[in-house]
Amino acid sequence: MNGMPRVEVAKRAVSVVFILQGLGFASWASRIPQVQQQLDLSPAQLGLVLLAIAAGCVTALPTAGLLVHRFGAARTMSFTVTLFAFGIALAGIGTNFGVLVVVIGLVLMGIGTGSGDVAMNVEGAVVEQALGRSVMPRFYAGFSIGTVLGALLGIVANIFAISVAVHLTIIATIILVLSLVAIRYYLPAGSQEHDARERGHPLAAWKEPRTLLIGVFLFALAFSEGTVNEWAGVVSVDAFSATAALASVVFFFAVIGFTSVRWFGADIINRFGRVRTMRVLILIAIAGVLLVVLAPSLWVMMVGCLLWAFGTGLGFPAAMSAAADDPAKAAGRVSVVASIGYVAFLIAPAIVGLIAEHTGVLRSLSVTLVLLVIGFLVAGATRPLPGSSDSIR
Repeated sequence: MNGMPRVEVAKRAVSVVFILQGLGFASWASRIPQVQQQLDLSPAQLGLVLLAIAAGCVTALPTAGLLVHRFGAARTMSFTVTLFAFGIALAGIGTNFGVLVVVIGLVLMGIGTGSGDVAMNVEGAVVEQALGRSVMPRFYAGFSIGTVLGALLGIVANIFAISVAVHLTIIATIILVLSLVAIRYYLPAGSQEHDARERGHPLAAWKEPRTLLIGVFLFALAFSEGTVNEWAGVVSVDAFSATAALASVVFFFAVIGFTSVRWFGADIINRFGRVRTMRVLILIAIAGVLLVVLAPSLWVMMVGCLLWAFGTGLGFPAAMSAAADDPAKAAGRVSVVASIGYVAFLIAPAIVGLIAEHTGVLRSLSVTLVLLVIGFLVAGATRPLPGSSDSIR
């Protein structure tokens, strides 16, 4: 990277970390049906196990913004990616030792996710502002590329009967090594020195109506994303008697939807505007959910998952960019919005699991329709601030 402008190097470094985060999450998600079978868990029990990730995340999120503000995005990310990778490995190994070990691993994974994703988004927002153009959707496209890779590796692992423990331990090692190398090229971001212009304490953003409305918008979209990510494969097995390999293919359809909309998302938003784009996409997501719930066959359900993911996939990048419209207050606002979004992303699977115990898995997915309607109604909060340097309209 010698001779390349520092901001371009930082952009590549952020992209690498996003890709590796996606790889880690998808590697775990692609093996959830096998974890359920190996540990003999009911839908409600599986939902509670998945809640361990949310528990770790919720524990970390209240202090995530403060950590980034105190130590900077790079140092915070180095610590949290270590927890994230160790948690993935421990969750995989735990399938050989019982639910408790898996839960401990998922809690550590959640802690790493909570603080790490705030740091990752703060760094991404700073790079976006330094470049003077929208790049956040491309970072999330990188995350989705990582999930595509993770889903493909999950299919391979299932076909060749590679154990969950071996598979996830190898993935965790790759994530840790490559992430620590990439983080060395981050721009200074999120620290007290970088945010010297910021007025007030970073926690003050929790009192801002616009920031909280962006958080509500992201809560709705993130809940939808978390549901399709972690329940699509389970639904295919429960409702359509899919094999483990076919369940991985269902998840693959979803990540294709996320990846495609995020890859072209910046251009779409720049042309049609953030609010209009998100409202149209939410309508597509609603159509996808209905198609999944009413699907007469597995292949129709797969198409529904693709549309569901496509309509939901720009929620995170649009919300992060909206929160970062004012560079002087980006760190605090991104921390707040990311915190709200990741809570929804992580609690969604558990809530759906509890509902599924009483209504069945397919019908339980309908809860996302209510949230998507709410997201549609509050999408106007993502409109750029007057005089924002952001190129997004």
